[in-house]
Amino acid sequence: MAEHPRLILRNFLSPDTCKELEFIHKSCCTVGYRPNVFSTTVSHLIATNSAHLIMPLVPIRERLKEKVEEHFGCEYELFVEFTGLVSWSKGASIGWHSDDNRDYLKQSGSKAVCYLNSYEVDFTGGLFHFQDGEPSTIAPMAGDVILYTADNRNIHSVSEILEGERTTLTLWFSRDASHDEDAKLLISLSDCSLSSSLDSITSCVPTLASNNMYWFPPEEASRFQSGFDICTARLHVLGFDIFPSCEDCYLSRQDSCHNFLKLLKEPLYLACGDKLLAWEFVNILHALQVMQFYRWKELEIEETAQLKGCCINVNVIPLSELHRQKIDQLKVVLLKDLQLAVTLLGHTSNKKRESFDDELRFSALVCEWESYTLKLRKEMAMSLPYWTAHQSIFSLSQS
Repeated sequence: MAEHPRLILRNFLSPDTCKELEFIHKSCCTVGYRPNVFSTTVSHLIATNSAHLIMPLVPIRERLKEKVEEHFGCEYELFVEFTGLVSWSKGASIGWHSDDNRDYLKQSGSKAVCYLNSYEVDFTGGLFHFQDGEPSTIAPMAGDVILYTADNRNIHSVSEILEGERTTLTLWFSRDASHDEDAKLLISLSDCSLSSSLDSITSCVPTLASNNMYWFPPEEASRFQSGFDICTARLHVLGFDIFPSCEDCYLSRQDSCHNFLKLLKEPLYLACGDKLLAWEFVNILHALQVMQFYRWKELEIEETAQLKGCCINVNVIPLSELHRQKIDQLKVVLLKDLQLAVTLLGHTSNKKRESFDDELRFSALVCEWESYTLKLRKEMAMSLPYWTAHQSIFSLSQS
């Protein structure tokens, strides 16, 4: 084997696949494992009633495992130990290290890092450096993948993110069957309720995890004295503010975390500019998922709006002064450090303030999101019995 075993795969993922995985991450992510890092694990998707969103990941995991086994000469020996979507925002970095540098990582044999967006397009900084061997520096480009052994033959670092958000799909592989991620995920999936109607979108609406997981910085998650709620911030960057469905809802700066979590779980509307979208979302994650879906599928949704017209009833109404006051009250509580939120999650070169000024576009968006979600749910319902029988997660279309 080479002195520094590694492989670069160019254009391994298609541009649309990269956008789909970004959609999943930005719809569901929580605080990450390092400062200014955000993450979405497969187990988190399952725990928040978004298990169907693992379906786009399944064939990618298989393809990457095959590539790693082929390149490192360990066919049929590897288990996927971890699958996660990770983004690094301004200020995030990591110095020289190997990926087995902790006792709990010693079983990790190799790693795959798939870049979902591009250096100097979506972010600056964030270059990947190997300490020895070639290539020594890698500029992340959407669709490219790095495979390398997780030992001291591939000591590496990532330079500080200067602007934007650097997003990856990361997989760890191990020869140790006791660290097989699939076995743990199948236990969690066995608790998922797929028995309800596969045509009912209500069974697919995401639910929130602990509020501590969505507050940045995490050290403020018990006090909420500074920082911001990640979901509210991502909606704000897209151009939306939240408006509570309950008429008597009010939060002050001194509100308890119980009231904070309760608000995020309750129905709400979205405001955009000087308009209110009079269509009720089940909770803030529901709203975020739908709006991130629009950011991914904008052109297709525009075409659908023109061809099919309205499929749901929704009104777009002018904001009243009372509406604005309540929106501003919520911002004070949920976006205590608005500038920090925009700095970490907003990037002016590739994000625009969305505008929903007609019912057709919003109606088409909701219908397309529901169709996509139900399709994945049906695929999962069909796959789960096979996964359970084989105690392995795999793509039926490739089996």
